[in-house]
Amino acid sequence: MTKSLFFILIIVLLSSSSESRYLPQFLSKLKTQNNINQPIQNYTYDIKYFQQTLDHFSFNDDLPSFQQRYLINTDHWVGPSRMGPIFMYCGNEGDIEWFAVNSGFVWEIAPRFGAMVIFPEHRYYGESMPYGGRDEAYKNASTLAHLTAEQALADFAVLITDLKRNLSAQASPVILFGGSYGGMLAAWMRLKYPHIAIGALAASAPILQFEDIVPLETFYDIRESTSCFDTIKKSWDIITSVGQSASGLDHLAKNFHICGKLKSSDDLYNWLESAYSFLAMVDYPYPSDFLMPLPAYPIKEVCREIDNAPDGSSILDRIFKGVSVYYNYTGTADCFDLNDDPHGMSGWDWQACTEMVMPMSSNKNSSMFPKWDYNYTSYAEECWDEFRVIPRPTWITTEFGGHNYKSVLKTFGSNIIFSNGLLDPWSGGSVLENISDSVVALVTEKGAHHLDLRAATTMDPDWLVEQRASEVKLIEGWIVDYKQRMKSFFSI
Repeated sequence: MTKSLFFILIIVLLSSSSESRYLPQFLSKLKTQNNINQPIQNYTYDIKYFQQTLDHFSFNDDLPSFQQRYLINTDHWVGPSRMGPIFMYCGNEGDIEWFAVNSGFVWEIAPRFGAMVIFPEHRYYGESMPYGGRDEAYKNASTLAHLTAEQALADFAVLITDLKRNLSAQASPVILFGGSYGGMLAAWMRLKYPHIAIGALAASAPILQFEDIVPLETFYDIRESTSCFDTIKKSWDIITSVGQSASGLDHLAKNFHICGKLKSSDDLYNWLESAYSFLAMVDYPYPSDFLMPLPAYPIKEVCREIDNAPDGSSILDRIFKGVSVYYNYTGTADCFDLNDDPHGMSGWDWQACTEMVMPMSSNKNSSMFPKWDYNYTSYAEECWDEFRVIPRPTWITTEFGGHNYKSVLKTFGSNIIFSNGLLDPWSGGSVLENISDSVVALVTEKGAHHLDLRAATTMDPDWLVEQRASEVKLIEGWIVDYKQRMKSFFSI
């Protein structure tokens, strides 16, 4: 499988006794194309840069600062005198403009609240590169050392505090938004910086996908039709067998229209596994082009192609027909580049090998994926080979919590929405039940990866409209309560 985080975004090494595997990214390595079925959203914003500290947790004056990019819109902001709220999206592992375009919900509700909108970019992604550029920033473990979730949250905290001070808007409440890895950052920032943000909408945020908090097999239990499931399950052994034969890799490359040479059958495994995982994440009820141009409920379409292939079609032919729904729904691709990364998300490899260690396994009986068991030793060896670092698999739960999360969130947390759709394979690593009156889980049976953050369309099902309405009502309550407390405080 490919590796990337966290929204996305995804994440870690898995292995059997004989081979190691990386988990899929939260997002993907893909070519962007326009989907004629999906109107392009046009959101207006100013692009600005903030001189950011490289290491917030030391006093080393020798380290350089860097320019953090952020997007800002104040068209509907009612200003500091009316304590106009500030909606801040916590940037994920990629170019911030990509996330801004795909987070229509934030833009659409801003006028209702008289809110400013700001999208700060995550350090080491997009244009927010330390050391003058990507090549130097990604040079080695020393230059990548400050690519962490903690440093990113501190960036957000410093940026928003400085912005509010410059605008005399210290009293304006900040609401955090984020999807996938960005959702994790939003939830964690609310917990770590409650004096800076009064609430957070954490969409599809797998904050529990660490250590053994949730079953390791949760992510890979993807099903649609029995025959489709069985065909995909049989294909893995066939790919391995063909790949080991004379000219087998050439045959596989031709069968799957791979650009250039196929170096190993594992590369094809990774390509296919990524497609299936991402399809489950973006199994939206309408056509979309977030990751790739796709039809409504794309998993159904994939299985339709697999199950309805002409009589006599081989299993590999059926698999290619199915996976083409993901990689070539528009029919414009002549061949497929297995190493494309247009959104600049490869920094996630480093994050996965340091602190974002999210163990997963695949169960032979319940999963259509090949069986493998999580093996930390193999994982650590590959991270050492690639970056000369040793992962810290318990650091995230030490820094942000996770164990006994119900009692911890009930005692110390407030004003957090965990929204999830059960079609999303990441949902199993998130909070799926209400913790308290203000730490709320909004779970939809047919929802996919942070679907609620996407722009509203005329094709939205009623349950999605209702989910967004619930989110708006909760956010409205947070702001009203905050303003009442502020007025009471200043009237004393």
